[in-house]
Amino acid sequence: MAKKSFTKTAYANLNDFVYGKSKKPVALKNGMVIGGGTVYPEINFTLPTMEITQATMPQVIDNYKQIITGVCERAQRLYVPGFVAEIETLPPMTFNPKWGIEVCKTVVDIVKENEIKYGVKGSVRITPNDIREGRDLVHMWRGEHWDNIMETFEGCAKAGADFLAIESVGGKEVHDDAIMYCDIAKSIFALSVLGCTDMEKLWTAIVKIANKTGTVASGDTACGFANTAMVLADRNYIPAVFAATVRVVTAVRSLVAVECGAKGPHKDCGYEGVYVKAITGTPITMEGRVAACAHLSPVGNVAACLCDCWSNESIQNIKLLGGMAPTVSFEQLVFDCRLMNQATAHGKKAALLLRDLNADSDSKLDPQAYVLRPDIVLDISKELVKVEGYYPRCKAAAQLALQAMRKGYEEKKLDLNDKELTWLDNLSDSVDALPKTAGELTAQVIDDCDKLDPKKYDLKF
Repeated sequence: MAKKSFTKTAYANLNDFVYGKSKKPVALKNGMVIGGGTVYPEINFTLPTMEITQATMPQVIDNYKQIITGVCERAQRLYVPGFVAEIETLPPMTFNPKWGIEVCKTVVDIVKENEIKYGVKGSVRITPNDIREGRDLVHMWRGEHWDNIMETFEGCAKAGADFLAIESVGGKEVHDDAIMYCDIAKSIFALSVLGCTDMEKLWTAIVKIANKTGTVASGDTACGFANTAMVLADRNYIPAVFAATVRVVTAVRSLVAVECGAKGPHKDCGYEGVYVKAITGTPITMEGRVAACAHLSPVGNVAACLCDCWSNESIQNIKLLGGMAPTVSFEQLVFDCRLMNQATAHGKKAALLLRDLNADSDSKLDPQAYVLRPDIVLDISKELVKVEGYYPRCKAAAQLALQAMRKGYEEKKLDLNDKELTWLDNLSDSVDALPKTAGELTAQVIDDCDKLDPKKYDLKF
């Protein structure tokens, strides 16, 4: 295991498990406290379709200036108490760290200038694109790809970024095939043997940079794993119960970041963050209905139940009738946050009512929403922490998720059609039949992992 293993949940009482409040809030120098009682909007944005080269960098920078200026102006106009701006670098900006650092500095400077002039508190999360893919990758934890990611992190931290995050891809080359064939054994292998090991290496390095630069190592996300499954399930390519199971298993993987020293907020597109919050007490960013600009999902309301920051996923800088798309998306986030914060201001009863309405409006209709219910999350988390080891914990996560969905169906709290029920039975049998050890699982699936180069993970079997 990594540096710290959580053996009990941060929350014992469901009534304490709510949006805007975390057991371990994160305080910034400007007075913003994530998880301290206020839900903040976290705006995520990207470029319109364009090439990113040395020649086009002036246009790239102009786009980011326009985006963040529009956001800051709207924040002032709507009396926003604070916000987070997330920069997800595009691959060329990580392959060329100086480009990503320049983008980060551009955004940071405008956010800080706006705060000085108008008193609107702002912070910046930098999320370098994980470029550790492709034939020219030498190794997951050394070589040019690794070095460029680390240089981007450190350079952006020195440029003024507040939070360090990443959507890491360790094990994705195996997990993509697992999703296509609904192979739960291969999925758990990818997330535990490959993914958790990669997370430990990666987040040990990120935390070291954060400590050196005075920034906050925030969190990872299993977007490339569970969100890929969610999108395919939404299109009826794979069963929703498979995607829901994968979602819960990814919590074990994302938890490793906190075990290595990450402090939150956990990144937005990792819906498994609700489990990370339940177990560790760190704040989380979540995305839901406002993220439809980036992808469709069945979890638009339930995702808001436990958020400490509320995000839109990502939106291109294009013109809409109301204005530029990032500014429009930011406004939507602001009004959602106002409602949550107003409910909190009315007292605990009102806050819990809003939480439960968000949960109830989604959770019966799709198993992916059901496994994000605060009560289900807390119940599963309390059992999950009793299990030690990456692989045993991932296997237990799958079993607990499947058991929760079956119980929900039997109690008429979750609707499942005949196809989903058949898959629920098949997946339960498959997970129960998994071997006891990670070594046995590796031996069972490794010959079927055509895209995996074990040497790049120092994998011995």
